[in-house]
Amino acid sequence: MGRRHLKMEVLDPLPFDLDRECLQRELQVERTRAQEAFRSAFEMARDRVTGMAGYAVQYVEDRTKDGVVIGGISFQSRVLRKNLEYVGRVFPYAVTIGPALEEEVDHLEDLLEKYYLDAIGNAALFRARKALEDALRSRFSLDGLAFMSPGSLKDWPIQEQKPLFSLLDGVARAVGVELTENCLMIPKKSVSGIYFPTETAYYNCQLCPLERCAGRKAPYSPELAQVYGIANNRKEA
Repeated sequence: MGRRHLKMEVLDPLPFDLDRECLQRELQVERTRAQEAFRSAFEMARDRVTGMAGYAVQYVEDRTKDGVVIGGISFQSRVLRKNLEYVGRVFPYAVTIGPALEEEVDHLEDLLEKYYLDAIGNAALFRARKALEDALRSRFSLDGLAFMSPGSLKDWPIQEQKPLFSLLDGVARAVGVELTENCLMIPKKSVSGIYFPTETAYYNCQLCPLERCAGRKAPYSPELAQVYGIANNRKEA
């Protein structure tokens, strides 16, 4: 089966809001020394963060027992398989805020500024991905939209980045994102995955029993994990 690459689009720049007061509340910056370090880090981040995103329009071509075939590329995941049970069109994507901020983090000596600059970068990347999600909702008239990323669940390990980047083809290169042999992305402040339409809200967190996670968006549901057939799985460290 030949790979079909139906459409790709690059959003460069990808505009999103990086509000200082909102970030300060999110990071619970209260002490005077912390406020000074945060303000310094925010000024550095504002000049170094550049949002870019790329996505492709692809279709689910086949469904196996424990996976799916999208655009001629096979993926192994029971969760992805179930999420795409009645889905035809999907949107593999890559989002990054570029390398400039992480290069600044590496050169900083002040540990508090270093911490805040990295945290602001994570927040910026989250907002950039959300901006892509909003763009997809608008351009394709989608009400419900969810995503999965390799490595977020044991059922879909990080090694699945390789077929994902094969599916993304020129999209990742267009936004300057590369995949290492260890399946890590460069720049570090980058995310990738597959967006798919859905009528019910879905979060990977619902299937992950990890208790201490600052990024948790929904409580773990043993019942839902049973439905997905991964009740005995545990998130990899």
